[in-house]
Amino acid sequence: MDNKAQAGNYAIAFMLAVCLVLCGIAWASSINEVTKMAMNETSSFGGMNCTGTTNEFVKAGCLVTDIGQFYFIGGILALAGLIIVARVIFAG
Repeated sequence: MDNKAQAGNYAIAFMLAVCLVLCGIAWASSINEVTKMAMNETSSFGGMNCTGTTNEFVKAGCLVTDIGQFYFIGGILALAGLIIVARVIFAG
């Protein structure tokens, strides 16, 4: 493959990774808002009442909901980093 095609492949991979980073950062605030609404009982659709419950199943659901936010955003950012690293390592 000639150098122009390789440069194009790098550019496309880098643009895809940058788009994923921007999407992850943009979605972080809305995902945080939805997570807070789901964990709060005073929201319009009910919620889990995470602060005042003694039910272990509700506490487990609150924990998974709270941790899921981190895993979703972290997964998007890790995927973007994976694209960049894969292009650097497997170039050739």
